Amino acid sequence: MKLFTIEEANALLPSVREILQKIQFSHRRMATFRRSAKLAAAGAEQGGGGMEGGGRYAIVLTTFTSQMSELEALGVQLKDFDRGLVDFPSLRDGRVVLLCWQLGEGDELEWWHDMEAGFGGRTPL
Repeated sequence: MKLFTIEEANALLPSVREILQKIQFSHRRMATFRRSAKLAAAGAEQGGGGMEGGGRYAIVLTTFTSQMSELEALGVQLKDFDRGLVDFPSLRDGRVVLLCWQLGEGDELEWWHDMEAGFGGRTPL
């Protein structure tokens, strides 16, 4: 697990914001295929399968996976697709905590929380 200083995490925010926006777009596009994908999966269990737009779905899924890998490679943890909520592991007073940020917040981190606390336990930096 990569550990970030506040300065390192802040420096990554422009890239993280861009990746998150792409992930959200891909996630919404994947949702448009949900019903067709479920029907295809059910058909596959019975020896059939296939889906209309399957090629487009595969492209969206591959793109989404690539974007998730890009965020993961930075060491950033995605917590909520819809909100664009991410955590940056960090050390605070000798213990690992999470620096917390979501799309729509400013250009610098303002919150942190304990590993177990989650979003509801956010505390100002």
